[in-house]
Amino acid sequence: MAIRLKQKLEKKFDAEIRFFKGMMQGPKQVGAIVPTSSITARKMASVVNTGSGLPVLELGPGTGVITKAILEKGVKPEDLYAIEYSSDFYRHLVEQFQGVNFIHGDACDLDRALGEKKDLIFDCVISAVPLLYFPMHARVSFLESLLARIPAGRPVVQITYGPVSPVVACPDRYQIQHFDFIVRNIPPAQLWIYRKA
Repeated sequence: MAIRLKQKLEKKFDAEIRFFKGMMQGPKQVGAIVPTSSITARKMASVVNTGSGLPVLELGPGTGVITKAILEKGVKPEDLYAIEYSSDFYRHLVEQFQGVNFIHGDACDLDRALGEKKDLIFDCVISAVPLLYFPMHARVSFLESLLARIPAGRPVVQITYGPVSPVVACPDRYQIQHFDFIVRNIPPAQLWIYRKA
């Protein structure tokens, strides 16, 4: 029991050190000060419909906390596509999660990142991209590119650390829903859901 607890703490500490190094090297790519909490990750993964038969798209998997929650939800590794910008995080993810389709690329340039898979339709999108670092027109364009890759009614889930939706309302183009405010995340996280209008 003590050995297992020690291994778990070592793994958590290793993830936090890796995350901190990534944040120091590229704060605009990481966007947070510690990895997403497992509570937040499970809430984000809760939107996945494993019965849809469609793959899931994850953006900004970082240290893999949300990836793990998506897999625990019942998504098969081969049905998860995850785009990571940081080469260090990418290498770690490939080692950690066998069979997941990890892509080292830019989530803001999905066609290039997905390559020959760019026409895939996904069940949903789970995003930890730090949108607050981008101008609003880029955020709207990014969101609409995600909504074009999922069926009508299915969600894009976005985590943010600001008090309001990181994407401005355009009711004729998409709907915004506040999904949750999670205090047990450092910093406290807001979750937002976007759907095609």
